[in-house]
Amino acid sequence: MKRRTASGTDIEEVKKLNNASGLAYNEVKNKLAEQYRQKTKNQSPPTN
Repeated sequence: MKRRTASGTDIEEVKKLNNASGLAYNEVKNKLAEQYRQKTKNQSPPTN
């Protein structure tokens, strides 16, 4: 028997579609932040 929400949504189908949809917004944001930190960490400070 399929698990459904009160409105009739198939919970397992939603989970399957979410897994196939790629990265979530916050996952992308975190990856970009980490790349930025690595980039700025490897750069030498500006000279004046």
